[in-house]
Amino acid sequence: MMLGDLGADVIKVERPNGGDDTRGWGPPFDDRGESAYFLSVNRNKLSIAADFDVPADKELVHRLVAEADVVVENFRPGTLERRSLGHERIRRKHPAIVWCTITGFGSDSERPGYDYVVQAERGWMSITGESGGPPMKTGVALADVIAGKDAAIAVLGALVSRAMTGLGRHVSISLARSAAAALVNVAQNALITGAEASRWGNAHPNLVPYELFEAADRPIVIAVGTDAQWTACVRALDLGALAADASLATNAGRLAQRERVVTAISSRVRQLTAVEWARRLDAAGVPNGVVKSVLEALREEAASPLTGVAPSVPGSVRLPPPRLDEHGALVRANGWDAFKSARGATSARGAEHLHP
Repeated sequence: MMLGDLGADVIKVERPNGGDDTRGWGPPFDDRGESAYFLSVNRNKLSIAADFDVPADKELVHRLVAEADVVVENFRPGTLERRSLGHERIRRKHPAIVWCTITGFGSDSERPGYDYVVQAERGWMSITGESGGPPMKTGVALADVIAGKDAAIAVLGALVSRAMTGLGRHVSISLARSAAAALVNVAQNALITGAEASRWGNAHPNLVPYELFEAADRPIVIAVGTDAQWTACVRALDLGALAADASLATNAGRLAQRERVVTAISSRVRQLTAVEWARRLDAAGVPNGVVKSVLEALREEAASPLTGVAPSVPGSVRLPPPRLDEHGALVRANGWDAFKSARGATSARGAEHLHP
């Protein structure tokens, strides 16, 4: 979808019976019967249904691949090879193709890749949740999201390489590797100390204060990342004693006195509303954020019940998420030229339905 947002023409090939599994991941479903989950990641694509065991369908896929710049697939190892659609065979015939394989645990593993399983096995759940509480997954399937972004980056890098050499390449992304790399500073803490990372809830292992506080009406996050921000923070909060204490002037000093600092700030923040504290902290240049619900956050974004949240990359919404095989006849008749007809039909319906 990110490549489509950036302007790529994308044909989504699905199995005839049911198509993409996420079409059934509901409720909620929209009035077309499509799940919200499917709608969230499938705009700017055409859909065809193809059975790789049917010769005519396999020939169609070969024809589409021959004219494609990029192929993205997430089949288990051997699935495409048994149907003469494996990347090695295709790339020998079409060496300029950029082929991206996405797996759960690497090309040597038959294990299906599910975000929840990867979060468990790559350390994420062990560091998420309240201290002393059970391991917890993140509220968004971030291992999936990060792997998708890694794939988009890898594809774009391979296209740049092709522009210089004329040759494509095979790039391989796995949820497990993407999730492990996303541990970043937490991983580095563990590598340097040799100690297991732990759960910190809404606090930060390396920064103080950098956590959630309860204001008079709702929670607010205060995130002090520099010593200058610390000085500005305690002045904005009218905590003169902390401001005057030289032992707290550096983050290392505050980290050593975490309980004292957090207790003092917690007591003070309870006295006013979150919005009032946000106003004072903003004026002082201190990073902060009132905790908002999803609907509250979406009011500040361009978002649509049909096409989801507007692109995070410079791009546009040109086509709504497709119904299963919605463009099958167009693609079979016209190949990649089907996009011209699809975009024309969308324009006739009205682009206002695609992007607010």
